[in-house]
Amino acid sequence: MLAHTTAAPDADTGVAADALMVARMRLVLSVSALLAVVVDAGDHREHIHGTVWLAFCGYVLHSLLVYACTRMGRPYFQGKVIHWSDVLWFTLIIFVTDGVQSLFFLFYFFAILTSAFRWGFEEGARVTVASVASFAACGLATSTGNDAPQLLMRSTFLLALGHMIVHWGGSKLGLQRRLALLGDVSQLSNPRFGAGRTIARTMEKTLAFFRASHCILLTRDTASGNWVLRTLRKNDACEHVSVETIGRIAESPLMALMALPTGQTVLSNRLPWPLSRLCAQSHVFEPAAAAGWRAEDEEGAQRCEAVAAMLEARAFISAPLPMRLGEGRVFVSSRDGLFNKPDALFLTHLMEQIFPIIETIEVLDRMASEAATAERLKFALDLHDTAVQPYIGLRMGLCALRRKAAADNPLSEDLEKLTDVADGVIADLRRYAGEVRQGANGCGGLVLPQLHRQAARIKGLYGIDIAVAVDGPLHLDDRVSAEVLQLVGEGLNNICKHTQARRGSVRLACSNGRLHVRIENEAGQESFTRFRPHSITERAAALGGRAQVRQCESGGTAVLVEIPI
Repeated sequence: MLAHTTAAPDADTGVAADALMVARMRLVLSVSALLAVVVDAGDHREHIHGTVWLAFCGYVLHSLLVYACTRMGRPYFQGKVIHWSDVLWFTLIIFVTDGVQSLFFLFYFFAILTSAFRWGFEEGARVTVASVASFAACGLATSTGNDAPQLLMRSTFLLALGHMIVHWGGSKLGLQRRLALLGDVSQLSNPRFGAGRTIARTMEKTLAFFRASHCILLTRDTASGNWVLRTLRKNDACEHVSVETIGRIAESPLMALMALPTGQTVLSNRLPWPLSRLCAQSHVFEPAAAAGWRAEDEEGAQRCEAVAAMLEARAFISAPLPMRLGEGRVFVSSRDGLFNKPDALFLTHLMEQIFPIIETIEVLDRMASEAATAERLKFALDLHDTAVQPYIGLRMGLCALRRKAAADNPLSEDLEKLTDVADGVIADLRRYAGEVRQGANGCGGLVLPQLHRQAARIKGLYGIDIAVAVDGPLHLDDRVSAEVLQLVGEGLNNICKHTQARRGSVRLACSNGRLHVRIENEAGQESFTRFRPHSITERAAALGGRAQVRQCESGGTAVLVEIPI
């Protein structure tokens, strides 16, 4: 089973180029067929029936229209309906020519090729069957009894060669999708996002690729001995992965597969009757065995039936996880479709590629957490001594000046405001020092309050109004949330230091697996000049994203940050 992946811009460009090439070849084919009729007619054109000329000229006009519209980028003319229209035109051409004797039955291979190599095995198989049926119907409608052997041979030839084309076309697309998935998974392994985020995104991609109903990850850490069960259902985003620590799962059917020898991959399909009586429904792949795949024995078959019943699945694959610091298995199940042996082997290969990276990220996380715990205490003390204490001294000095000033002194009000600002800064620094000492946990849901707090601080210090807006829900983990707050803080500081704007805005949105941050300020007295915010650009690049600066329609400046999440 192969799933359609989301097309990237490069993939869209490739699809458009393929569609244009196919349209060009269709036009060449139609013109060549018309020229063949003209040459065949020779000096006896009156013997060519008018319906023949109408059919060939109509197909030329159809091919010309498709080519022109494809060249203009019309998406409708890049879809599946075009090769189905080709099948109808070819059937009409065969019907108005010599039926079974017509050499134009070879045109069916054009529709089979384009459908198989562009849309895969299933679409190509449908076109092949439709082509054989159409040719057989034309043959039966126009042939005599003497044409039956030729009808049978040509139909068989069309079916056999069409099947080979469809098989190779489906294999090509399957290989492309697998390479695309491996590329996507390798890009997910950013240590800044943490191991949990990488595992969740891998499960999401795997679930979409196999068009499965559930993706389950069962792992055990040898150090703690705890089992962790992660579950993701169909059509759920990676933020909805269910994570559960389980102590007693010895009675679960999943544990029966955990007892299998290391490296064995299990494939189970619930076949309909009578295939269930003729073929084995469960197979095991043993890398060390010469034969590779073998059918499960009776005990293994019962074990697979129990797992399928628990997952409410028609088919499932269970592949081992190559973990150095524990053990585990991945389960991919489907309620409707079936899996094949290449699917099972690819799932095993996918886990072999990603889990060593995940374990490395976990080790880095553990080392970073242990180092950060000790560093936070030292940093909190340094922050109190080097930042909070001077502000306390400044506040005491302001209070002394305020007491010395007479009641009618024009600076009394300003001194009062400065004292209030110093109180606010001291409170913020103390709160920040406390967060540093304890560690920021679960700040993903606190992005909006933190942004409002930053906006209020800028309003109090600089008198600049900052509007904060969030489009839709934000699903950010701790690491990304902390980086976003740093990015926004740097952008707002740039507004305060380098512009004379009195208003600005911050807008956050998540779409298509990316976080979009827009930091904007109104047009001031200074003219717009292009620049590169080094700190923001470097932070965005470290997260796998990018930052750019644009001029707004109102004349202001907007910093746009895009980060994959």
